[in-house]
Amino acid sequence: MPSSSSVQRARQALADRLREVRLDAGLTARALSAAAGWHEAKTSRIEHARTAPSDTDIRIWCEICSAAGQMRDLIAASRAADSMWTEWRRLERPGLRRAQEAVVPLWERTRQFRIYSPCLIPGPVQTADYIQALLRAIRERRPNRIDDIEDAVRVRIAKQHVTYEADRRFTILLEENTLRHRIGGPDILRDQLRHLLAAASMPSVALGIIPFLTDRSPLRPVEMFFLFDDAEVSVELVSGWLRITEPTEVAMYAEAFANLAAMADYGINARGLIAAAVDALE
Repeated sequence: MPSSSSVQRARQALADRLREVRLDAGLTARALSAAAGWHEAKTSRIEHARTAPSDTDIRIWCEICSAAGQMRDLIAASRAADSMWTEWRRLERPGLRRAQEAVVPLWERTRQFRIYSPCLIPGPVQTADYIQALLRAIRERRPNRIDDIEDAVRVRIAKQHVTYEADRRFTILLEENTLRHRIGGPDILRDQLRHLLAAASMPSVALGIIPFLTDRSPLRPVEMFFLFDDAEVSVELVSGWLRITEPTEVAMYAEAFANLAAMADYGINARGLIAAAVDALE
């Protein structure tokens, strides 16, 4: 699991509560382990937040400690900690459509979106063909028995309705190389870039592009992330998706976004970079 104080704090809080349950029951770690039928090292790993307990582990723990009344709260706390970090293979197991639907409530309640992408055009301003090319590549990297790419594309396109609503604000920062990555091939990328030009003219969208030749001394390119208001950050990593809600960490991403935004070109200069990328495809 990636290092995040949000995840670690949630895990440690759960571990501390489980230890308190054991102590309140007057049991040693050895006695609880013997009653549960597992090695004492497992109890130690759980209480030191090195191993995440399963729902079954928590049920057994509470039953042994005569703490059935706390079982539901502890399981809920464990699941909440789990939700901060989700492996792609776990998220996509029910299909790509379900993975797209999972974030719809978050999109619906957000008013200010701040998006930074170092590698691809982000979801709110993608074309259907570009989305399909991305999802097919995901399917090839992470095979799944459920082939629902067409349904997933429709869900992602439907989510874009928020981009056109007057009470929403999208600030999108792209590294210039995102305009050159031939996702789906030159024809799909050309249409995507033209769509990006059109999207940049919408009242709800502010588009900034960080040129190749920008001095990166203040801040190098970082991981792709979405800021939803000032409440939550979603970070896309190679192995999974990180959800950050700890205010101090959210503030760190907001500061990084502000620093990146200061490096970007906007308006006619940004449109010029997009036009140059289109010309390069001709």
